[in-house]
Amino acid sequence: MTTENIKTLGELKKSGYQSRSIKDELRDNLRKKITSGETVFQGVHGYEDTVIPELERAILSRHNINLLGLRGQAKTRLARLMVTLLDEWMPIVSGSEINDDPLKPISRFAKDLIAEQGDNTPISWIYRDERFFEKLATPDVTVADLIGDVDPIKASNLKLSYADDRVIHFGMIPRANRCIFVINELPDLQARIQVALFNILQEGDIQIRGFKLRMPLDMQFVFTANPEDYTNRGSIVTPLKDRIGSQILTHYPETIEIARTITEQESNLDNRQSDYIHVPSIARDLLEQISFEARESEFIDNKSGVSARLSITAFENLLSTAERRALKSGEEKTTLRLSDFMGIIPAITGKVELVYEGEQEGAGVVAQHLIGDAIKTFFPNYFPKIEKLEREEDKSPYKEIVDWFFNESGFELLDDATDLEYKQQLDSVIPLRALIAKYQPDLAPEDTYFFKEFVLWGLVEYNKLSKDRIIKGYQFNDLYGSYIRKL
Repeated sequence: MTTENIKTLGELKKSGYQSRSIKDELRDNLRKKITSGETVFQGVHGYEDTVIPELERAILSRHNINLLGLRGQAKTRLARLMVTLLDEWMPIVSGSEINDDPLKPISRFAKDLIAEQGDNTPISWIYRDERFFEKLATPDVTVADLIGDVDPIKASNLKLSYADDRVIHFGMIPRANRCIFVINELPDLQARIQVALFNILQEGDIQIRGFKLRMPLDMQFVFTANPEDYTNRGSIVTPLKDRIGSQILTHYPETIEIARTITEQESNLDNRQSDYIHVPSIARDLLEQISFEARESEFIDNKSGVSARLSITAFENLLSTAERRALKSGEEKTTLRLSDFMGIIPAITGKVELVYEGEQEGAGVVAQHLIGDAIKTFFPNYFPKIEKLEREEDKSPYKEIVDWFFNESGFELLDDATDLEYKQQLDSVIPLRALIAKYQPDLAPEDTYFFKEFVLWGLVEYNKLSKDRIIKGYQFNDLYGSYIRKL
């Protein structure tokens, strides 16, 4: 029998349907997926050997779960993906507010209906996507919101006294019976509200305005929390922590490759941006390195974390910067430039919490520091390392480039220069061509100019050249020559 054919309690019994708790349901379906080698948490990267095994062990143990980690670590996504471990369809008593199991009803409504109609009791089916409830813990959440309250309008319409339990209006948690219920940012929930969860997690009791109802709610709780919340805004009360079976620590991507995969998967790009803007691989790596630098920066509060959303929105801004430039110059195709990275500063400034020293510098300056630090970190991966002190007998591979800038002045890279103007300007620095040919001989032709600009920015970060912002672009000069000329 299919779900379409089963419409009464009698037909459900004949089909051989057996009741299971939601935790057993999740456990059984997870066992099948693990046995068949199927990927359970699709689209979550970097957790294959850390978080996901712990989460699977918690599900197999039938635990309520707390995902503890900084912002932007896919905590909510993991919780939402648990829906895929539910059965595709679930039967309930038709009209039940709390998804009563037809074989094990717990509400007065369902018990009375079954007593009255027996095997003719109507059955409805709920798809698994409807079995996910989510609540953001905010200071204004009340016990009535989560658990329930007496409804005077219901009492009036049904002509019942307040002593009758049929006047109760159930809150979000009872209505999520036999479902996954997620409370995000648990520490933000007031302590007295957290206390109201004790019995639900342990004994299944709920108390509403003096009514003590023995309702063994069948639920899978998933909580998310940020460690920063424990000190800044609130905390998880100890007895509640004691009732949560598994606490799982999440983390940020550990490698550039994983971070790139996440950014490319999550970026909301227009197909025209992807098709008409060539992005060198080094540019993608540099973008991810900015987040890594931010997590180590002395200007940024590390306890607050640097969300993966920084890289995602920065990548979107980066392509939009190149797209805008190409549209203004009337070009259908373009290649990303290193100077386009200045367009991602708005994506950085809103996603980092600055410490006092960072506030003194200013968010925009800190963002530029991060871009410079990423360039400095990557530079030795592609070209010889620049030492602070160099012996005269050791000729620097960058000497000819520095000498070129000593003899020339006013080298500018304008923000809105056409591709032809941009290439001609970089080609004018003749020593760049020999340096790239020597140290990056296999470089793809379309990446050549990004690397030429990368060398110039790298020399600036290592204090071999100077870079000044002008109205419409950047001007590069010899570090000391420009100073001498001014004198």
